[in-house]
Amino acid sequence: MMWQRIECIRETQSCERGSMSICTSILLIRIRSMKLLTLASCLLGLLSVFTTSTPTFGQPRGREPRLPDGVKAHRDMAYVENGHERQKLDLYLPQDGAPLPVLIWIHGGGWQAGSKDGCPPLRAGYLEQGYAVASIGYRLSGDATFPAQIEDCKAAIRWLRAHADEYGLDPIRFGVWGSSAGGHLVALLGTSGDVEEFDVGPHLDQPSRVQAVCDYYGPTDFKVFVTTPRYERHGKSDSPENRLIGGNVLDNPDKVARVNPITYVDENDPPYLIVHGDADGTVPLNQSQLLFEALKEAGVPVHFHTIHGAGHGGPAFTEPVIADMVREFFEKKLKAGEAGTGATTSENTATETARRPANRSPAGRPGRRMSWDTILARQDTDKDGKISKDEFRGPPQLLKRLDRDGDGYVTRQEHEDAFPSRREER
Repeated sequence: MMWQRIECIRETQSCERGSMSICTSILLIRIRSMKLLTLASCLLGLLSVFTTSTPTFGQPRGREPRLPDGVKAHRDMAYVENGHERQKLDLYLPQDGAPLPVLIWIHGGGWQAGSKDGCPPLRAGYLEQGYAVASIGYRLSGDATFPAQIEDCKAAIRWLRAHADEYGLDPIRFGVWGSSAGGHLVALLGTSGDVEEFDVGPHLDQPSRVQAVCDYYGPTDFKVFVTTPRYERHGKSDSPENRLIGGNVLDNPDKVARVNPITYVDENDPPYLIVHGDADGTVPLNQSQLLFEALKEAGVPVHFHTIHGAGHGGPAFTEPVIADMVREFFEKKLKAGEAGTGATTSENTATETARRPANRSPAGRPGRRMSWDTILARQDTDKDGKISKDEFRGPPQLLKRLDRDGDGYVTRQEHEDAFPSRREER
């Protein structure tokens, strides 16, 4: 008797939702004939795909992380009564230690996707270190345009303060942390602590100010963003930035100024830690540089760390040097109460493992690359049979690798020279 064989292939590929990169794991299942033993072995391998994946920063996973023993989880609490389905937060409390400093995670996803469920601080061990951890959901750009997103984040913070006694929270030790679109929102929370126009809804007797901000590669100045070479695609009508403000970035300077955290910078802002990769193909490094310079000029304590070779999220942001930096930042600002002074910078280079190409599996086995015809269909907007540097959607380092003659275009031949295996799959 012949059995059906399930051949399991794990593929990691770069997708796009709008123009914001989202890394996903795709399982391709093929049926072929084989024996039961091999079927069982494959099923075990399939199970391992779901149980051994490593969390990275960027677009959060929708899976709830495993919690330490004794942790109290309060999920899906509405911070706006009878509000939108996304106006909810999760709150995780360690066994003891009240009143607790609060670390608040705000997810990314281009303001048009993402979920509060992925909460990286939980996996990073902050509960065990004596923090309460909250993860905020907020209305996306498909639900409402800006300022709905910052209004929701501020409403959630006011709700947490209004319920501080009930949950054992310290209302004067709130820190926020977010990546990408979440990085933008935490940066804006930090600079708009006294901006009353963004405080709407319940608990207006409570402040929405925070005491520490950790911003991972968040956008700031949209005009500079969309006019930066190789990032012009973010100026297109369907880009996440245009959808967020409800109009074209270059045609709406007032809206662009309103959404920009730099607009509200003053000397009363809380301390900042900013982390960005210089190979980020989604949000240019200049977005963090501009914020750093504005905070520096205003006299706000700020540290800016650049990761050489790091893209938009990924393992480079969970390496020990970065994890320790973030942990020390929150320890000093939320536990020791050290405001700090001055503006400082640092840098490191991502390890080869952390810079692993997105088309390789965690074990280093090659994945399935997109064919040249697929790339043309997705990126060749002027239909000239090649990809210009303006059309190219990958990181600058990959463009440099592919554009071997340096003329600013990637051709079929250059693509096949870089990835010889594609010749057999055309």
